[in-house]
Amino acid sequence: MGVSGPPLMPSELQGQGDSKLIHGGFCPFPPVSNPSRGGTSDGWKDAWAMGSGDNALLEPVVVWEVMGGRQRDHETSVLTEARKQQGPQPDVCTKLSAHLDRGCTRLNSGAICRPMALPQACRARQGCPSGRTGSKGTGQGGWHLRQVLMGVAEPCEKPDRLSPFLLQLTRVPVESCSQYETCSECLGSGDPHCGWCVLHNTCTRKERCERSSEPRRFASEMKQCVRLTVHPNNISVSQYNVLLVLETYNVPELSAGVNCTFEDLSEMDGLVVGSQIQCISSHTLMCLFFLPGDHHIVQLQLKSKETGMTFASTSFVFYNCSVHNSCLSCVESPYRCHWCKYRHVCTHDPSSCSFQEGRVKLPEDCPQLLQAEKILVPVEVIKPITLKAKNLPQPQSGQRGYECILNIQGNEQRVPALRFNSSSVQCQNTSYSYEGMEINSLPVELTVVWNGNFNIDNPAQNKVHLYKCGAMRDSCGLCLKADPDFECGWCEGQNQCTLKQHCPAQDSQWLELSSTKGKCTNPKITDINPVTGPREGGTKVTIRGENLGLEFRDIASHVKVAGVECKPLVEGYIPAEQIVCEMGEAKPSQHAGFVEICVAECKPEFMARSSQLYYFMTLTLSDLKPKRGPVSGGTQVTITGNNLNAGSNVIVTFGRQPCLFYRRSTKHIVCNTTASDEGFEKVKVSVRVDKAKIHQELQYEYVEDPTILRIEPEWSIFSGNTPIAVWGTHLDLIQNPQIRAKHGGKEHVNNCEVQNSTEMTCQAPALAVDPNHQSELAERPEEFGFILDNVQSLLILNKTNFTYYPNPIFEVFNPSGILELKPGSPIILKGKNLIPPVAGGNAKLNYTVLVGEKPCAVTVSDVQLLCESPNLIGRHKVMARVGGMEFSPGMVYISPDSPLSLPAIVSIAVAGGLLIIFIVAVLIAYKRKSRESDLTLKRLQMQMDNLESRVALECKEAFAELQTDIHELTSDLDGAGIPFLDYRTYTMRVLFPGIEDHPVLRDLEERVEKGLKLFAQLINNKVFLLSFIRTLESQRSFSMRDRGNVASLIMTVLQSKLEYATDVLKQLLADLIDKNLESKNHPKLLLRRTESVAEKMLTNWFTFLLYKFLKECAGEPLFSLFCAIKQQMEKGPIDSITGEARYSLSEDKLIRQQIDYKTLVLSCVNPDNVNSPEIPVKILNCDTITQVKEKILDAIFKNVPCSHRPKAADMDLEWRQASGARMILQDEDITTKIENDWKRLNTLAHYQVPDGSVVALVSKQVTAYNAVNNSTVSRTSASKYENMIRYTGSPDSLRSRTPMITPDLESGVKMWHLVKNHEHGDQKEGDRGSKMVSEIYLTRLLATKGTLQKFVDDLFETIFSTAHRGSALPLAIKYMFDFLDEQADKHNIHDPHVRHTWKSNCLPLRFWVNMIKNPQFVFDIHKNSITDACLSVVAQTFMDSCSTSEHRLGKDSPSNKLLYAKDIPSYKNWVERYYSDIAKMPAISDQDMNAYLAEQSRMHMNEFNTMSALSEIYSYVGKYSEEILGALDQDDQAGKQKLAYKLEQVITLMSIDS
Repeated sequence: MGVSGPPLMPSELQGQGDSKLIHGGFCPFPPVSNPSRGGTSDGWKDAWAMGSGDNALLEPVVVWEVMGGRQRDHETSVLTEARKQQGPQPDVCTKLSAHLDRGCTRLNSGAICRPMALPQACRARQGCPSGRTGSKGTGQGGWHLRQVLMGVAEPCEKPDRLSPFLLQLTRVPVESCSQYETCSECLGSGDPHCGWCVLHNTCTRKERCERSSEPRRFASEMKQCVRLTVHPNNISVSQYNVLLVLETYNVPELSAGVNCTFEDLSEMDGLVVGSQIQCISSHTLMCLFFLPGDHHIVQLQLKSKETGMTFASTSFVFYNCSVHNSCLSCVESPYRCHWCKYRHVCTHDPSSCSFQEGRVKLPEDCPQLLQAEKILVPVEVIKPITLKAKNLPQPQSGQRGYECILNIQGNEQRVPALRFNSSSVQCQNTSYSYEGMEINSLPVELTVVWNGNFNIDNPAQNKVHLYKCGAMRDSCGLCLKADPDFECGWCEGQNQCTLKQHCPAQDSQWLELSSTKGKCTNPKITDINPVTGPREGGTKVTIRGENLGLEFRDIASHVKVAGVECKPLVEGYIPAEQIVCEMGEAKPSQHAGFVEICVAECKPEFMARSSQLYYFMTLTLSDLKPKRGPVSGGTQVTITGNNLNAGSNVIVTFGRQPCLFYRRSTKHIVCNTTASDEGFEKVKVSVRVDKAKIHQELQYEYVEDPTILRIEPEWSIFSGNTPIAVWGTHLDLIQNPQIRAKHGGKEHVNNCEVQNSTEMTCQAPALAVDPNHQSELAERPEEFGFILDNVQSLLILNKTNFTYYPNPIFEVFNPSGILELKPGSPIILKGKNLIPPVAGGNAKLNYTVLVGEKPCAVTVSDVQLLCESPNLIGRHKVMARVGGMEFSPGMVYISPDSPLSLPAIVSIAVAGGLLIIFIVAVLIAYKRKSRESDLTLKRLQMQMDNLESRVALECKEAFAELQTDIHELTSDLDGAGIPFLDYRTYTMRVLFPGIEDHPVLRDLEERVEKGLKLFAQLINNKVFLLSFIRTLESQRSFSMRDRGNVASLIMTVLQSKLEYATDVLKQLLADLIDKNLESKNHPKLLLRRTESVAEKMLTNWFTFLLYKFLKECAGEPLFSLFCAIKQQMEKGPIDSITGEARYSLSEDKLIRQQIDYKTLVLSCVNPDNVNSPEIPVKILNCDTITQVKEKILDAIFKNVPCSHRPKAADMDLEWRQASGARMILQDEDITTKIENDWKRLNTLAHYQVPDGSVVALVSKQVTAYNAVNNSTVSRTSASKYENMIRYTGSPDSLRSRTPMITPDLESGVKMWHLVKNHEHGDQKEGDRGSKMVSEIYLTRLLATKGTLQKFVDDLFETIFSTAHRGSALPLAIKYMFDFLDEQADKHNIHDPHVRHTWKSNCLPLRFWVNMIKNPQFVFDIHKNSITDACLSVVAQTFMDSCSTSEHRLGKDSPSNKLLYAKDIPSYKNWVERYYSDIAKMPAISDQDMNAYLAEQSRMHMNEFNTMSALSEIYSYVGKYSEEILGALDQDDQAGKQKLAYKLEQVITLMSIDS
């Protein structure tokens, strides 16, 4: 498009169209209506810009185009035409140059700028590259402009004249609506073309918005933006299905529907009702419950179903009351939170509180402590603490009372508290203490709790102040100046600070501040400072000592220093400790003297004199250095003279400017000059010390500040420390010049060294970049300059372009780090950035390479260093240093180059020949021997291959089982109810194992009741009971069984009097310990076995007191372990005869053969409800029929205790086949196979029962078609088989559990299931061969152990932990352990191993091992032999964990010890930590323990028949009556109480009654 006529100048352009001034440059717009186009463009304006040219058409170069919106995607068309115009036009170039120099920025309307063309006349000036004619590109001028824009070149100056210029036309959009993201931004921009498309949630032109003509779908004014309010605007996170009503404004018709969303958490349908939208909150939002904080703000959004876009939102609050753990924080929450006083929880639902009185909504109704005056409690003094409060709750039934908790130096001390009423509580009489005498008053946090951990709010932050009168109060004065509320005084007799009651009145006088004689005698001066001063006075002398008065008036007029009055200063007086006084003027005759004071009155007992002398000095000056410095100050000046350390205060002035005091000594005063406001001149130096002015003519000259003219080079590397030469003026004035660089907010400084007044050398400072993430590009520091004393103008140099380049990076020699070279070979260090890429290419870094300690000559290229190795041999470390970094690429080994002599070569050759002859001889002998053994090797090879394949297969299977079984086992234990035994059954099984119906559970004949009541009185007499027990134990015929029986019977009788039982037990244990030590037995043997009544009583004592702990804590992991073992064992084959299993922890119970089996899932008819769905049961096809029945019973009666289930022996298994036929399956019937006198029990595989079959348990059938013929197998044989699975012998012997398989006496047939007993001599040779490699199956032990590891860990961790899911450690454990520690202290046993062993023998090995081996004592379960064997291995591991001795394991060690060898050290650490934690816990008082024992007695008062138990005990009296009566006669205390006579009465009554 051509344009004719003269060019438009800026002033004309402004008149022609809209133009905007951008940073001083014009971007003119012509009118919208353009004559040459013949009309107005829709949405676009033609943007005009200026160009220039010479006599011909010139290349376009860069100016700026302003775009009123988004840049068009297609290429801009540019039409250029040149006309010549003569005459100077400086204004245009000036404005363009200014425009280009500053750059163009975004306009308010969103316009941006881009380069187009710059007049050549603006470039054709000095310093600007001239343009080159060309058809495309910007040429040299464009290059220069880019430099201008990057800030690396100066802009052009204005030209003398303007050549003809170019006109360029570009088509651009006038709006850019999409940049606005909200309605308010869109309509607030003022752009008339933009509006808000509501349901599409976007800013756009109206014609682009669908259905914009419909009401409220398109907003063009701010007031038309959509608004929302919601009611309620907050709910609890635990509420759901709450109706939320949203009131909408300016929302269009929503016929397509609307969704309510809570961000990305939940989405639900909304119901439109007029201008309201109703939403229901979803339960999925309850996930917010687990987030921290008491509230969470979520955006509640409305999403149109028509467009799928969110078109409105408002904030919605979900609050969480449960995070508040105090009443005040709960009810003061801005949300609807209520406090449940008796449940101690914060909730949004007040109806969940226990009852109406327990609900709190207002802060004044909260249980809380009121503001108390300072609570002072002296240490080691028994004193109650009474606290005022309000609204204190009364503990309800089952809730514990009040306690005070004091946290003293990290140790928590709990004190019982008494609630007087709702407004008062008292911490009971207790003494407190804290460690250390360096603290005289210790504020201690005080917390009042009830029911264990229900805190009472303490808004006033009341604290208890524990104090020690004697702490840091070693003198009378310090004592009496203590807080009067402490009631401390000075006890003269003991010469210490005490409470009055601690000072013996008969031989001591107790001084207190309030008494008339409350004055401390014998003041003492310990130090004076300074000890010298000028005669003119004014020196402030500090006098320190003891008993220097308690008030300022006591010493106000009684201080003299060297005979001169010294006026005390109030501000320096510290009662009893310090006096500061100001010296008066001394007479010429006064030279030195002591310090003398009187306290209150000048009597001998109130006077003190110093041991130090105070001297009067004459001060003189001689010189100062340096004598000149910069006018900005900062110079450190040293003034020399004599006695300059005298006095207390020094003032130095240079003219009118102060010199800031730094330090002084006898000969020197050092100060730092400040900036001079008098310019460059010489000034007088004045020095004043106190009131003395030192007269000496000294002068100091302020001269011009230093300047920096040039630095070279202007670069360094990131690590700095490269040399820099600096030139300037007056540099020699600076004492400690430094160079600085600041980058990323961090500053680094390095030192400089002055050469002369115009030169100095510096080491470049490092740049603050991360050495591990350094940039590969050059960096410019934010600030770069010099620290030259106090010269501020050079801190930042504006005229330098100092640049930092990346550090050199070296490579290591090779992976081994050792480079082998020959002498004289060069060492090459490879790397990058070795030469900085400085412009001009003449950059060099000073590299130093050390080989060992010697440097080498270095040649540098960009990627490597060439080092001429010094004359060295051997191994040496190579170190490269450059700048502030050093790097070692490794070691270099330079091998010596020394040729061998002829004799050496001959010797080597002879030796080599002899060696070859020897080798040939050995090879011949080896060949002959190998021929003989080839045949043997071939035979062994096949056996080895077979063995390897079997081992590999078994290990692979074991590993796969280990990986899969853990997850399956954990998921199978689905939290079924734990069948705990009731208290009576539990205790009976522990106290009297194996006896089902013990006499203590039965009623007794009334005719013996009278005698037993009298006997009960004797049993409740401690003297009688102890004598009775000791007498029985001394009888040779009193067996171990009798000892355990008597102990259990006594504990049964004393169940209702556990306090008395505990007292007797402690006495018996103390006697046992004494006896053990007197007999010279090793202390560790104590409590090892149950050889005494006391030891069995101890077991029973723990049995009674740990029942609750078993039910609440330890029972769950123990039951889980039992179930896990049982399920894991039953996942694989179990031999019904021998009890061996594929999965086992016990080597003795491991099947050491490959058993082929399949898992079947049978559908079992529910015997209780035949119409209910069939129950799937996992069975193995190798299971016997009895095993199948037991597994089915376990599945059907999963949550039913064992004693309430039908017995497998009472049920028959019926197989219901698809054809309708039914078959009774039995272990033995007419189909049972017999081979060589071995009869194999029937299995599911024997009957060929397929997977998915239907079976049912039916009552025992009298006859069946396949019943055993009586002539074949007798009923005695069947009963004998049932007895086979029982074992005989010691219960602790694992090997003895293998049942003896004896042939049927009638038929001589032996029974077997999966494996035959190989102790029989008729086994096959093949079977014996398979046993040879049976050890490969031991890997199954590891697989089983890995599967059960989690359950074993959980059990051990629960037992050996003092924190049990919120429950406290049972008091019995702490009480008994403390008793054992007291006994050890009593007998001077300090060996920690002995104490550890006592505790282990007392609790873990005496109680816990019993529970682990016999879970049937705690739960209503059946324990089979394989489970028993596995539990025995766990119990053995438990015992090993409690031992302090080291277990040395070898290849011959038992497998159960090897199995847990790696775990036992960890378990031992748990045990040690457990014992240590218990020892650190506060001791349990006898009062607390007795209250606990009384509560336990009350809970289980009537569990046993006491009379029956007494009758059983009396049977021992009848057996040993003479011995017992004799012992009572010999006992003095028994004689005083006539116990022998009373026992004879009992014997008489019992004999009459019987």
